[in-house]
Amino acid sequence: MTVTQLTGWGRTAPTRATLARPATVDELAALVATAGRRGVIARGLGRSYGDAAQNAGGLVLDGTALTGWTFDERDGTVTAQAGVSLHELMLRLVPRGWFVPVTPGTRHITVGGAVAADVHGKNHHVDSSFGAHVRSLTLVTAGGEVRVLSPADDLFWATVGGMGLTGVVVEATFACVPVETSRMRVDIERTRDLDHTLEVMTATDDDYRYTVAWIDLMARGASMGRSVLTRGDHARRADLRGKGDPLAFAPATRLAAPAWVPGGLLNPLTVRAFNEVWYAKAPKARRGVIQGIAPFFHPLDGVRGWNRLYGSRGFVQYQFVVPFGQEATLRRVVGRLSARRVASFLAVLKRFGPGTPGMLSFPLPGWTLALDIPVAGDGLARLLDEFDEWVVAAGGRLYLAKDSRMSAAVVEAMYPELGRWRKVRDAADPRGVFRSDLARRLRL
Repeated sequence: MTVTQLTGWGRTAPTRATLARPATVDELAALVATAGRRGVIARGLGRSYGDAAQNAGGLVLDGTALTGWTFDERDGTVTAQAGVSLHELMLRLVPRGWFVPVTPGTRHITVGGAVAADVHGKNHHVDSSFGAHVRSLTLVTAGGEVRVLSPADDLFWATVGGMGLTGVVVEATFACVPVETSRMRVDIERTRDLDHTLEVMTATDDDYRYTVAWIDLMARGASMGRSVLTRGDHARRADLRGKGDPLAFAPATRLAAPAWVPGGLLNPLTVRAFNEVWYAKAPKARRGVIQGIAPFFHPLDGVRGWNRLYGSRGFVQYQFVVPFGQEATLRRVVGRLSARRVASFLAVLKRFGPGTPGMLSFPLPGWTLALDIPVAGDGLARLLDEFDEWVVAAGGRLYLAKDSRMSAAVVEAMYPELGRWRKVRDAADPRGVFRSDLARRLRL
């Protein structure tokens, strides 16, 4: 064990904690059972953007040594310990003709993190989030007990999306997706403004398993909200026309962000220039483009340490969802960001389908917009506080796995099942052993 400083991927709120890396479930359970008054929280590969996997003055359990897993090809299910990454699973599964059921924008997350954050991907409108595919999970609870949970248990759905605050997920069994190749068949289309983007996505999303729109937030006037739509499905062998091994999968990290980046590198001028180039180089409409899994799902994974590009002050990831019928709120947010020239070059829009029964799961049917915003100036906090009010009024919510700054009052208003979640959590952890910086900030 060692005392060290930890941050989320956004690098905005570092705190110091005692970090332990248990090698077995028994060792982990013993650490939980003897946790001190500041409690304990689990941590995987550190890709939560905010403070969810930090515990100032307490104990943080690095679960990345728990890497055992098995695959049952008869029914396509993986049983994996919590420290196994989606990257590792893809390296082994894709060449065998299988793919994970859900992947977010990075494959460098653990199975435990995927459950705790109930991660979603470009296929939510078809396949929901990760928790919908979990058949069972094994949880170490507050006294060090090991419990196996099924979707019939309330504690299961308090844990899925529960940000590690009900216990430590140490294993999960989940269903995978059969694929014929390691490639994607992709349609790309430019839209002229936000209304056109929403119109095309509404009309065509159900024709594809995976869809996403990159929005140019620097565009103003008649072009406000112009986007590049990327929609696709797993390519079939016939799509490849016999070229190469159809299931070859060996993604590489080709670039690395420098160890030090000057503050202000990503500013309205540079982001506007990037956006102009990115939008212009996208085809107006192109069908059947063959892409690899990595560039389609995880383009930023090709740049090691890309979060450093935002400079030493870091960045805020702001992701919200509003229900269908509340498009006016989405337009209002995009309009304000455009008018303020907010320098977010990663702005992605997706349509969510039905969510899971997870009590703190983020997705609900509607529109979700995710933004990376460099920390610069005093106006950002006020702007995001204003957005919080709009999202609450629209019946929406923010994503806990990406949050680093909302208030306790806001989370109470956004998550209607929070009271039920607390009852289930308190029954499993009456002494409040599982704690994190996020939990303290939001008074969970």
